[in-house]
Amino acid sequence: MQSRLRLPDRKSKVTVKEVAQRAGVGESTVSRIMRNKGPVAEETRKRVMEAVRATGYVPNRIAGSLASLDSHLVGVVIPSLSNIVFPEVLQGIHAALWGSENQPVISVTEYDIDREEAVVRGLLSWQPSAILIAGFEHTEATRRMLIQSDIRVVEMMDIDAVPIDIAVGMSHRRAGYATGRYLVGRGYRRFGYAGHDWNADRRARLRYEGLVDALRDAGLTIAAEAIAEAPSSVGVGKEMTARLCTHEPKLDVIVYSNDDMAVGGIFHCMGAGITLPDQLAIFGFNGLDIGRELPQPLSTIRSNRFLIGRTAVEKAFESAQRPPEPSVIDTGFEVFTGATA
Repeated sequence: MQSRLRLPDRKSKVTVKEVAQRAGVGESTVSRIMRNKGPVAEETRKRVMEAVRATGYVPNRIAGSLASLDSHLVGVVIPSLSNIVFPEVLQGIHAALWGSENQPVISVTEYDIDREEAVVRGLLSWQPSAILIAGFEHTEATRRMLIQSDIRVVEMMDIDAVPIDIAVGMSHRRAGYATGRYLVGRGYRRFGYAGHDWNADRRARLRYEGLVDALRDAGLTIAAEAIAEAPSSVGVGKEMTARLCTHEPKLDVIVYSNDDMAVGGIFHCMGAGITLPDQLAIFGFNGLDIGRELPQPLSTIRSNRFLIGRTAVEKAFESAQRPPEPSVIDTGFEVFTGATA
């Protein structure tokens, strides 16, 4: 069981005066830099932004008496819209917000944590009611801003770390372990793994680690790996499968970092005349519709993405005050047996 680390205590909101003093400039200079207004020397800009990140300062875009009003905005920060996983999460968020006064403001980071930092700073400056953000991977400045904010923060998709406030999602390490247990139980012994960029997708790496743990417990290892330094796609999955199919002795099964990659593996096998699962078994992750609609439905892990989005909103508005201890909501997963493994 993971130990529950205590997060830094929140302090009163950092003021522009504190940032100016730390950077050794006037308050008006800080304001100009934060609003990107007027010429400023690059060295001064760098010094001010270092002070901003160190203090967790967030400008207030709602001036005067309006600052005390509820903006009814809900910040939603996701890494991608091209990955079908996240539109399903957004559907759950919209369903939970429907009929309320709150409106989502959606930002996409393209898996770039520095871009995420800028997005979070911008969202917080509008005093949102809550922020829903994908994953636990943030810059220190982003974490500081979120910790020091007065709003509810929900980190979605993952529960394999201690959240700032609330985590809603599934254990990707346990999902990887369940994958290994299932496939070992089906009699597979020579395992391959086809993956994509772990630097951008921490959750894929957690699933891989869980798979390795399950195989180790069964006295097995991964015999061959093909991991692309690129985002996941059908094309990348097809290419990684072609590499793995040259391995000797031949593999019994290939586990993929997600369903996009696994569908690419199926396409390679179709073109190469490899029958599934007799000559090679294929197993994915996510439970996407495209995998279910294949002539041989893809064997995979199904995550509850709509439920994650809906639950994130429900928990964010369950209480206006952040409790002293963070909370974790496990939305679970299920093995979909399919016909490819």
